[in-house]
Amino acid sequence: MLKRDGRHLALGRQGEEAACGLLRRAGLRILDRNWRAGRLELDIVCQDGATVVFVEVKTRSSGERGGPEGALTAAKQRNLSRAAHAWLAAHDAWASPCRFDVVCLVARDGTFSAEHYRHAFDFAPSLDRSHAAWQPW
Repeated sequence: MLKRDGRHLALGRQGEEAACGLLRRAGLRILDRNWRAGRLELDIVCQDGATVVFVEVKTRSSGERGGPEGALTAAKQRNLSRAAHAWLAAHDAWASPCRFDVVCLVARDGTFSAEHYRHAFDFAPSLDRSHAAWQPW
């Protein structure tokens, strides 16, 4: 596991702030930030009309390692699905339509270039071997 230094954490916080601004300008309402349930975490939870939007923020200081969008592996998607399941349960929001978005940011000269990928991936069809497939909407 890579050790996170202060610069890395600061860059992540700045990226999340920039992502929140981007989402607000797009008309989404921020419901939660850095929401946790045990080891599960959601970067940003928004509302887009009636839809609950789970937003993963990927921030990089450069595009050298393939850019931020390459960091969303299948395992990460499964973890985000588990976290979304926990958020929906904690907020009794099972009837709400949901989607997963990804905001990818690359820092350049003190500013960020950003890409917002709406409906970036679907809920994992099965959370793990011990859970049946579910879809709350």
